Amino acid sequence: MTTSATPTTAAHHLALAPEAQDLLFREARTPNAFSAEPVGDEQVAAIYDLVKYCPTSMNQQPMRVVLVRSARGRRALEALVAPGNRPKVASAPLVALLAADLEFHRQLPRVFPHAPGAHAAFADPVARRESARFNTALQVAYFILGVRAAGLAAGPIAGFDADGVDAEFFPGGGREVVTVVNIGRPAADAWFPRLPRLPFHEVVTTA
Repeated sequence: MTTSATPTTAAHHLALAPEAQDLLFREARTPNAFSAEPVGDEQVAAIYDLVKYCPTSMNQQPMRVVLVRSARGRRALEALVAPGNRPKVASAPLVALLAADLEFHRQLPRVFPHAPGAHAAFADPVARRESARFNTALQVAYFILGVRAAGLAAGPIAGFDADGVDAEFFPGGGREVVTVVNIGRPAADAWFPRLPRLPFHEVVTTA
């Protein structure tokens, strides 16, 4: 694994220690294979205790997490992901489904208590779904960072039958899978070479 452990000049402008910058960003990779070391519920709980502070619109917190631990669930999931992703799902000690709760507005009186009528703003199911999926996407990004903060690797995948996953794991409706995340410690030689990243001057402009 090739890393860039030496902090850049820009790194010194950040409050986060260089070692933490490396852990969360520079040295973090998406593995193609995992070791057999298990990931326990205590580790997942510690990860969630960090990522629950992710900002969401009106504190919606629509992300819901299903840990696929059973043999039956793993078999069903493997059949629903693209062929190229199946070995990754099979080798990961833990696979999590990150889904959007389309009924998140029912929790707003509890999580957004200073605006008792806030849930009424999401009476339109189309607008509610759009908000749920957008804010879940924010939480997914934080979840990946939380996995990295635990010293583990996260492998989010997009190649899967979303309708099939919803039918299998959310048969009652009301939730939609956003991504599948493989979690664990990387196996030896689990990475392809690091691909190029776009530089600052090509991405950032000033208006």
